[in-house]
Amino acid sequence: MTKKPLISALTATALLAAGLAFAQSAASPVESLRGAQVDEQVAVEDVFHQDEKRFARSYRQQPPLVPHSIDQYQIDLKANRCLSCHDWTNAGERNAPTLSMTHYMDRNGAQLDHVAGTRWFCNQCHVPQADAPALVENTFESSGKN
Repeated sequence: MTKKPLISALTATALLAAGLAFAQSAASPVESLRGAQVDEQVAVEDVFHQDEKRFARSYRQQPPLVPHSIDQYQIDLKANRCLSCHDWTNAGERNAPTLSMTHYMDRNGAQLDHVAGTRWFCNQCHVPQADAPALVENTFESSGKN
């Protein structure tokens, strides 16, 4: 072993030891950004609340917003919880809006008896409505024609 790599290794070890000693002797302990210990429960205000009253649409052909929570809804290749209320076979007895007929058309415009695969993942277009503050400045104005 040559002297150069040995000196580099010793220098690195000495710097590491000095850094650890400095960190341990710091005057104030490390504080979290949230101002509490990791294991402490911190009460947090709701940033928004779900509003059961339907919001008006902001532009023509806007997909309707979902006026209820969908946190626990399963929507995957095998199941779609939205359809338990909104499919045309259930909507009447559940007092829920029925899906538009476009959801029952394939890519070629042929009518289907079931929801088309291209419309299966509802939350691609339909999002829960929420009374939340704007994250960035927004100058959008509704057309007023909903």
